Amino acid sequence: MRKRSLAIALLESAASAVERLLLPSALTVPGDEKSRRCSSGAVYSRSMPATAPHLSAFVLAGGKSTRMGTDKAFVVLQGRKLVERALALARSVTTTVSIVGDASKFACFGPVVEDIFPGCGPLGGIHAALRRSETDLNLILAVDVPFVSAALLHYLLRRADESPAALVTVPRTGQRWQPLCAVYRRKFRDLAEPSLRAGRYKIDALFDEKRTQVITGEQLLAAGFSPDLFTNVNTPGDLAAASER
Repeated sequence: MRKRSLAIALLESAASAVERLLLPSALTVPGDEKSRRCSSGAVYSRSMPATAPHLSAFVLAGGKSTRMGTDKAFVVLQGRKLVERALALARSVTTTVSIVGDASKFACFGPVVEDIFPGCGPLGGIHAALRRSETDLNLILAVDVPFVSAALLHYLLRRADESPAALVTVPRTGQRWQPLCAVYRRKFRDLAEPSLRAGRYKIDALFDEKRTQVITGEQLLAAGFSPDLFTNVNTPGDLAAASER
C-alpha cells in the first residue's frame, strides 16, 4: 500500500507540465472526414514521465455523437483532436492506456478495446475496459471532457489508492455523478456484467453506498477543483460555448 501511495505521490511532479500542454482554447470541427483520423499528429508514441505501473487508463470514445452531428473524438481543440488530448492526459498517469471504441477508427492511436456488449452505452465500455484490464485500479475517462486537468486525475487516483474497499471513486457535483471521470477497481466488472445482461445500463445504479467513494463537490472545491472541469462537449452549442472559455 505504501509503495502504491508513493507511486501516486510521484505522479504529481508531472502535473504542471501536463497542464501546460492541455490548457483549452478555441474548438473547431474540421470538415474532411479523412483528415480527422490517424494523422501524423497522433499521440500513440508519445511517452509521459512519472507514471504508475499498477494503474490502467481507458479513454471512452465509442459514443454515437448524434447530437454533435460528427464524431466528437475528432473535434479539434487547439490543433489537437479530442482523442489525442484525452490520450495524452491519460498517459500522464500511466503508460498502460487504451481506447474503448471502434478499432477501425482508433487503432492508429493506440491499443483499442471493443465492447463485449455493443450498443449498451458507457456501462458497456466500462465493462469491456475492466474485462481487458490487468490492474486493480483503472481510470475511466470520456473523450469529450476537454477541461479535465491532470491535477484532478492525480487527486482522484490518490483518493482511490487510499480507499482499497471502494470499488469506484467517483465525483458527484450537485446531483450529477461523473462516472466517466472516475477510478474503478477491476472487480466492478462483476457488478456491470449482470446488469448489462439484464438490459440495465445506468451506471450509477451500481454505486452501492458501502463500496463507492463519493467525491463531493465541496471536497473538490476544497482541493481547488471547479465543477466546471467536468463540462463536456456534446452539441455544436456546447462547442461554441467551449470555444469562448
